[in-house]
Amino acid sequence: MGQFSQQSQKRLDTCHPLLQMIFYDIVRTFDCSIIDGHRPMHRQNQLYREGKSKLIYPNSKHNQFPSLAVDVAPYPIDWADIRRFYYFGGYVLGVVRSIGIKIRWGGDWDGDRQVKDQEFNDLIHFELGD
Repeated sequence: MGQFSQQSQKRLDTCHPLLQMIFYDIVRTFDCSIIDGHRPMHRQNQLYREGKSKLIYPNSKHNQFPSLAVDVAPYPIDWADIRRFYYFGGYVLGVVRSIGIKIRWGGDWDGDRQVKDQEFNDLIHFELGD
């Protein structure tokens, strides 16, 4: 299907090689954009103040280098189309589980496959599991 824009590639390049491998594979079959990879202190704390993150610097997996977290949205991005974000999240989880990689998704933080029990949804967030 597709490939990343230069901006998405630049952001993904700040991520752990395993995340890079996963999302270079994903973009071939499901067009998507990388919103964030590694985050410096000012960006992390800004997102915290805006309520878009629950963690201050340096406590997010985005704050490590290479980043252990990546924010990815289905392309073209329509922030109002929440169903598409859930669909994309499920697609990513299916792909990574089929190849034996543990990923934690911000639409199902506890991994119980129940998406209605979340207090904080971060549908674009994917992080490497422990």
